[in-house]
Amino acid sequence: MMQFLTYKPFKIIYLPLFLTVFLLSGSARNLDAQDAASTGGALNAKAAALIAMGIAAGLCGLGQGRAIGSTTEALARNPGTRGNLMTFLIIGLAFIESLTLFTFAMIIIKVK
Repeated sequence: MMQFLTYKPFKIIYLPLFLTVFLLSGSARNLDAQDAASTGGALNAKAAALIAMGIAAGLCGLGQGRAIGSTTEALARNPGTRGNLMTFLIIGLAFIESLTLFTFAMIIIKVK
């Protein structure tokens, strides 16, 4: 059931990133209470926002690279499916890119 935990890239790359995002999301909730007490919290919130944007952009880049790589491999195996594959590729890339844009919008709203 949890076979993805034994996948080597998950252990090396994704697990530390997920843990970092999890820890940053917990500290972001605590920063709201601290922002009212000191001005240092605003600097910490901006630093956390920059780190979150970097992680979101990096993971979206990895996802887009994997999607394009898989599509290229599928086209090499069966060139006749080009039309259907390109449609799904463009839709998938738009969804992946929207994650970065949503993260950017949330950061703009939160850090203001």
